[in-house]
Amino acid sequence: MAYKIRAVVPEDWELLRELRLAALADPAAAVAFNESYGSAASRSDEFWRRRAAQGVEGRLAETFVGEDEENGGRWAGSTTVLDEGECAHLVGVYVRPEHRGTGLAEGLFQAAEEWARGRPFVRRILLHVHEHNPRAEAFYRRMGYERTGRFVDDPKASVLKEYEMARDVLPAGL
Repeated sequence: MAYKIRAVVPEDWELLRELRLAALADPAAAVAFNESYGSAASRSDEFWRRRAAQGVEGRLAETFVGEDEENGGRWAGSTTVLDEGECAHLVGVYVRPEHRGTGLAEGLFQAAEEWARGRPFVRRILLHVHEHNPRAEAFYRRMGYERTGRFVDDPKASVLKEYEMARDVLPAGL
């Protein structure tokens, strides 16, 4: 499969909403998100417009999507990266079931990591993985991420954990 990886622009807000709702409705992926389908579905159009515009407006975040070039550019997956000073934080990683294992996730990570390397202070990229998501953790390990020993409680069920994983990055140009 061939994918075009690009940053979301404001005009993409409806596609962004559709993909997020698909992620929250996917039983294999829903464990990774801290938002419910109902909560996301009830958000206003203005919320989705603002979310789609965050990168263009120079905010400290960027969302990347993978467009399936063999299927009319249908959005096949996405991830968001946040600039948090010395760390960039990858969140909202999602690939539609029919696109898993095709290389799309790797392309999304490469775009997010390249963006993070271009930020002035970022030296590490981190993410969190749910303890009941071994497939995602295995993928993150293949991408060079390792558990840091830190974790946060799952906001949906505090008896469960989300493990922090990280990798160091070199600034752009080094």
